Amino acid sequence: MSATEFIIIKALENGVNVIGLTRGEATKFHHSEKLDKGEIMVAQFTEHTSAIKIRGKAIVQTSCGQIDTLVDELSATGKKSE
Repeated sequence: MSATEFIIIKALENGVNVIGLTRGEATKFHHSEKLDKGEIMVAQFTEHTSAIKIRGKAIVQTSCGQIDTLVDELSATGKKSE
């Protein structure tokens, strides 16, 4: 992903944490945001940000596609549990 590409994070619950991690020899937290349900954050990788960590239920849209963090609600077949 180049520095000009963006990712979009949509919170599906209150208190979703979005944490930016630094580049370099030692990876460190350098920025964090807390999103409430329905809030959207647009982020991008930069010369300082090499990774983004997301805690909580959210949908993440990138140029590669969409993924959500609702893994606990999916069975091994990829269908929602009943």
